[in-house]
Amino acid sequence: MNSRLILNSLKKGSNISKFLATNNVTKVVSYKANFLSSLSYSPKCLNLTGPAITRNQQSSIHLSNVFLNEIITIESPVFAESISEGNFVYVKQVGESVKAGEIIANIETDKTILELKAPQDGVIEEYLVEDNSSIKGKSPAIKFKVGAVSGQSAANAEPVSKPVEEKKPEEKKEPKQESTQTPIPTSMPEIPPKPQQPISSVPISQIPVVPFTPSTTQQADINKISGTRNETRIKMNRMRQTIANRLKTAQNTCAMLTTFNEINMGNLVDLRKTYNDQFQKRHKLKLGFMSAFVKASATALMDQPVVNAVIENNEIVYRDYVDISVAVATPKGLVVPVLRNVEKMNYADIEKEIAALGEKARNNSLAIEDMQGGTFTISNGGVFGSLFGTPIINLPQSAILGMHGIFDRPVAINGQVVIRPMMYVALTYDHRLIDGREAVTFLRKIKSAVEDPRTLLLDI
Repeated sequence: MNSRLILNSLKKGSNISKFLATNNVTKVVSYKANFLSSLSYSPKCLNLTGPAITRNQQSSIHLSNVFLNEIITIESPVFAESISEGNFVYVKQVGESVKAGEIIANIETDKTILELKAPQDGVIEEYLVEDNSSIKGKSPAIKFKVGAVSGQSAANAEPVSKPVEEKKPEEKKEPKQESTQTPIPTSMPEIPPKPQQPISSVPISQIPVVPFTPSTTQQADINKISGTRNETRIKMNRMRQTIANRLKTAQNTCAMLTTFNEINMGNLVDLRKTYNDQFQKRHKLKLGFMSAFVKASATALMDQPVVNAVIENNEIVYRDYVDISVAVATPKGLVVPVLRNVEKMNYADIEKEIAALGEKARNNSLAIEDMQGGTFTISNGGVFGSLFGTPIINLPQSAILGMHGIFDRPVAINGQVVIRPMMYVALTYDHRLIDGREAVTFLRKIKSAVEDPRTLLLDI
């Protein structure tokens, strides 16, 4: 569709609304609004509502070039109150074409990763912040040209087809036979002159040794050990820095003590095998082991409220609600989204909430509100095959439950040695607030609720 075809249709007084609809001019108008510069008619002559076109009719379309090549400034989003700044990381390069909704850059904060996406199709004109540098909320970050196409993309576009020219038959030319014989030398080569002075008078011991520096042109693969004896340094992202600081602060602040127990998972495994298909058919997700431990922990926290409490200054803060943080491993680090009011949830509610938060964590779309709060934490190292371990308290909480792998082991039941699927569990608690009696009782309550879920129905 070109401007001459539109002009001829306008001169004939055709029905412009049908013309635009049948010839898909809407896309042409929205994408190339400046085609009117080649027309002798004013933009006011276009009226989509009337059956015919005259010069004096009011225009019902506004066409402008401002939106095509306009350069806009993309700002960083507003951070939460607990976050002051973040690391700005490039995803796309300057001059690269992006589509609407495509990620241009990431902002790594202490708790999550924020994504800056392209508002429309266009080209990245300029970055206003250096790569891996700090940026605050609501700050100018990127200059973006709307509707433009980068030179590289234009070069990759298909050229306009040209008429095929008839090729004349080329005359066959006989290749010339070049002489392959080398000339025979007739004289001896010249002897180079003898040097009058040594090349260097500096002793070898006084020559400084330049340390080997690996080439920076190729980025080393940090996930592979190739044996080249090179060392690669990368900047630690803010999330990893925060995790490291919080773990060390927990060690320096809490009087951490860990108690252990083992759980016979036989009944829960049989329960899952028996009802998993029905559960999946009704709730559209699988029945996992995590929901049983979350529900058992909520019941144990209601039975031992001191484990759900926390020390603030010289006071003990008791909560009448149970918010359980579930540790989730992501490529950027460990995050702990929070399940709210677990005391009111059943197995299905817990599984749905865990699935939703896990999907957010994998897509790096967790909000700050999803990870704030929490009165107790569960860490499941069993997904990686862990047999035994001691978790570290997630401040400002007072306790954390560590789950581990399920392995068949010989155990004594009713005086007989039998093989059962067993799991070791560990409870790390702050001994400043929680005594050994409460901690052991709490862990035994979890053991009882997981080994026999019927105790939850009977409230015993």
